[in-house]
Amino acid sequence: MSATMADALFRTCKVTGLKVNKDAERLVKINAVVAVVAFLIGVIAAITIALTRWQAVHLLDATGYYRMLTVHGLNMLIFFIIFFEMAILYFAGPIALNCRLPAPKMGWAALALMVIGAVMVDWMVFAGKADVLFTSYVPLRADPMYYLGIILFAVGALIVCGLFLATMVVAKREKTYEGSVPLVTFGALTACIIAIFTIASGAIILIPTFLWSIGYISQIDPAMYRVIWWAFGHSSQQINVSAHVAVWYAIAAIVFGAKPMSERVSRTAFLLYIMFLQLASAHHILADPAVGTEWKVFNTSYAMYLAVLASMIHGLTVPGSIEVAQRAKGFTKGLFEWIRKAPWDNPVFSGMFISLIGFGFLGGISGVMMGTEQLNMLIHNTVYVPGHFHATVVVGTTLAFMSLTYFLIPVVFNREMISPNLAKWQPYLFGIGMGVFSLALMGAGTLGVPRRHWDITFAGAALPYEFPGTAWLMLALMGLSGVVAVVGGAIYIYITVGSLLWGRKLDPGAYGTSRSVLPMPVETAMTGHGQAGFAAPGTFVFALVFLAAFVLYYFVNWKYLSTVWGLS
Repeated sequence: MSATMADALFRTCKVTGLKVNKDAERLVKINAVVAVVAFLIGVIAAITIALTRWQAVHLLDATGYYRMLTVHGLNMLIFFIIFFEMAILYFAGPIALNCRLPAPKMGWAALALMVIGAVMVDWMVFAGKADVLFTSYVPLRADPMYYLGIILFAVGALIVCGLFLATMVVAKREKTYEGSVPLVTFGALTACIIAIFTIASGAIILIPTFLWSIGYISQIDPAMYRVIWWAFGHSSQQINVSAHVAVWYAIAAIVFGAKPMSERVSRTAFLLYIMFLQLASAHHILADPAVGTEWKVFNTSYAMYLAVLASMIHGLTVPGSIEVAQRAKGFTKGLFEWIRKAPWDNPVFSGMFISLIGFGFLGGISGVMMGTEQLNMLIHNTVYVPGHFHATVVVGTTLAFMSLTYFLIPVVFNREMISPNLAKWQPYLFGIGMGVFSLALMGAGTLGVPRRHWDITFAGAALPYEFPGTAWLMLALMGLSGVVAVVGGAIYIYITVGSLLWGRKLDPGAYGTSRSVLPMPVETAMTGHGQAGFAAPGTFVFALVFLAAFVLYYFVNWKYLSTVWGLS
């Protein structure tokens, strides 16, 4: 039976004033917990990979390296991220909209499908039956249960997307909010729409691949597979971008009571994500001869920059809204008192802001460079590529999700956070460690170090190649900074799990059917509609610094390209 308006239970959060639906709250909790478990598996695999690519250590043999690389990619890029995104959909839907969750049993069924699918996939990989990496390019063939596990996981995620859309319909019909949906919910809607596109793309290619693995289909064209698979593989990361930008807006409201500088502009930026963000998938196949030149030029020279424009808008409006809120509180001295007096010892804020800076400066600039057809040839299939997506998915998305976790522990899980002093340092350890890690990989990739080869000495090869000493130095720096980032990740797991197990239980407040309570400042900020003019000069200076860094790096790479493409 679906929940009805009469029997749905709510409590009023004593911290935020949000009305928390009991069914949605439970699903937020369990999805977040499973996400942390997947994160733990991915972190264990990550340290073995970093210590193998660090050539002086070279921990694993070839088989172990590729197996751990498969485990790491799946658990970090798919399972951890998407389980957490499901929690965000339950938060940004029923909770942010002050609404009941329709058909909560469907949510539990979806969770079961996702967990079963994830366990099947990990089981096959650890059993040595699916050493095909995250991409699983044909003609590499995994056990059929591997593909079936991914399909089950995707079906579960698709059900949650349907529940989120149904929640929006119910909220509109039952008039649980006024005006337009909150910007946080609009951002989650963007992630949901992209997720549906992504899952459909995965179904188009992975269902035939499953049939191929059991012998029902005789052959799959590798070029066709790559084109369609990247509509799934890369677009799954675009779900992350939309989700973590929504988290940025939510945390700005939670910590500062900040409203977007312009609701309309921010919504337009999310709309650009829906229309153009998936086109960034093109950078993975720019070297493929099966794709036409016209398609490559359109995607990388025109359409993709509209998605870049959207990210730049968010990169301006999120810190700008914080600056406006801070200046309204009296932090008006000079250009930067508002940011100097921000709560840098609060991991909810510090994690979010490091995520924003890392995603913009490291992930954004490198992503535009990789998406330029000519410049892509410099770093295609080198370790520059994982350097870029560690800057976007890890520094950007994962750190944003970590910062949101520190908010969810007391507010949704109703537990006092253990080791608050350790929590203050965790975003810095993880964010700075992973930022240096990304830069080191980008440096090594610029020098030509291959993306997936486990041994850059090419020992025993008929035609060996000697990389410059700087490449070895970059890989050593990658290993050291990777260890620092793993320590930061381990601290996050310790604080999260420890708080749930040993943290002092907080009073969540009584559940009831009434929702007529006075809104508190945080709820007002999350559901209000800011229309401030440009009153953020400090943020404008940051934007100019970003522009200068982008222009400099972009043209340095064009100069570098001219030196390796001799015409004489």
